[in-house]
Amino acid sequence: MLTAAKEKSIPIRIGVNSGSLEEDILEKHGYPTAEALFESAMRHVGICEEFGFNDVIISVKSTDVRLMIEAYRLVAERTDIPLHLGVTEAGPTKVGTIKSAVGIGTLLAEGIGDTIRVSLTDDPVKEIEVGKEILRSLSLASRNIELIACPTCGRLEVDLFGIMAQLEAKLEGIKKPVKIAVLGCVVNGPGEASEADIGIAAGKGVAILYR
Repeated sequence: MLTAAKEKSIPIRIGVNSGSLEEDILEKHGYPTAEALFESAMRHVGICEEFGFNDVIISVKSTDVRLMIEAYRLVAERTDIPLHLGVTEAGPTKVGTIKSAVGIGTLLAEGIGDTIRVSLTDDPVKEIEVGKEILRSLSLASRNIELIACPTCGRLEVDLFGIMAQLEAKLEGIKKPVKIAVLGCVVNGPGEASEADIGIAAGKGVAILYR
């Protein structure tokens, strides 16, 4: 397989998963650890090198976000092999999105990682959407419309939830790098709204529009 891949200039991903470590490595370390994931990955890198194949990328995935982060840091520290980031079997959309954002986002913010994969128990399109948002949040991909809004707060003077629902519906499908802020109070609103491309700072029965 390696010979055929080399002839066709096809790269290979060496994918290590904490749930399927080799028995001898698992017995040596007792349970999946960052060192165990690193050791497994390097074993397969060694096999590739025996055949003169070096066009590889490594993933050391785990469902445990802390373990996944530690393992990738270890590989990045000890090698210069490209890394494919991901939290494996992250789960349903809500939980999986959070775990992926924390795991992948932490590493990307540290300059670790070359490609990513978000793993959700959902339509694969959702995986792509979440992956793009992770990249956009770190300015690693061009952003479409970014909506900024207040959380629930006793200072809200307008129906912010209703306004945001209408705004999201009207902006669906529009792809422009525009930052829109809708703030519902006069304390933080003016400052935060003024930093957006289009901003609204609402008070009681009145609002300031920034452009």
